Amino acid sequence: MDVRENRIAEVVWSRAGRARLRKPGGGPEWEVPFAALRLATRAEREAAGIHATAARSPVGCAECTGLEAARRQAVAHGDEEVIVDAPIAVRSHFRDADPLPRRTW
Repeated sequence: MDVRENRIAEVVWSRAGRARLRKPGGGPEWEVPFAALRLATRAEREAAGIHATAARSPVGCAECTGLEAARRQAVAHGDEEVIVDAPIAVRSHFRDADPLPRRTW
């Protein structure tokens, strides 16, 4: 999710703290800083017509939930070190433990 505009998107590429996004399935691309991204919830993905193809739930495991909660808490409390590290932990876990054919944020 691009939290600046509350838009669901898929990551086309990323580097140097920025990601290029587009609407799932195609369309114009736009760039955002990593700090403006969060994982889309299952409900948000389903509302956008994005369904998991894996037999298990691709996102929303207990670790995903805990990592995302820690990230949100860090933002709410202004913990600068955790604000930087938490999104990296969320994305790393998502990439390694809960992969999709294309990642949806």
